[in-house]
Amino acid sequence: MVSADRLLAFAGMSLLLIVIPGPSVLFVIGRALAHGRRAALTTVVGNTLGCYVLILAVAFGLGSLVERSLLLFTALKLAGAAYLVHLGVKAWRQRGALQAEFAAERGTAKGGLRTLWEGFAVGVANPKTMVFFAAVLPQFVDRERGGAAGQMLLLGLVFNLIAMACDSVWGLAAGAARAWFARSPRRLSAVGGAGGLAMIGLGVTVAASGRAD
Repeated sequence: MVSADRLLAFAGMSLLLIVIPGPSVLFVIGRALAHGRRAALTTVVGNTLGCYVLILAVAFGLGSLVERSLLLFTALKLAGAAYLVHLGVKAWRQRGALQAEFAAERGTAKGGLRTLWEGFAVGVANPKTMVFFAAVLPQFVDRERGGAAGQMLLLGLVFNLIAMACDSVWGLAAGAARAWFARSPRRLSAVGGAGGLAMIGLGVTVAASGRAD
């Protein structure tokens, strides 16, 4: 079982990642702006399920290898940090494209199962979340307590609960403010730009962090 202090530390770092408007959050916002709150919440559920598939993969595969190898852990951590910075720079440079992306979705009908599946696909293919789990989860495993896979599953569950709550807030807020966002491309650009800068900061934090031995 994960110790309380490590669980709280992981929850704090998870919250930092989750509140950043990354691929999943922007997808939820896009669904809310185009189709309303119900579609956004269905997307959140699908995204959460997809996210937990990544947790299972890390807990029973890649995560155990990283947990045993300091060299692999360091290499993956630095690669992950670099990729997060890359995503941040990309989000910053493309922040003006959000208006066009959201406008393209407006008015198209979406079924519940299709929306759920699309949310799942985004969750399971989210590079930011994948990098975070593979590079960060092993840092919070307490080797003295054993059961590394079980600890990772618990940490992943905490991440998912926080993500579901935060993404739902994003979706509900965007659904309620559809008209307000649509009237100003600058507002949408600010969301993408702030997310890009925050992602760059998170990449630097991951690079500077160590493994909890």
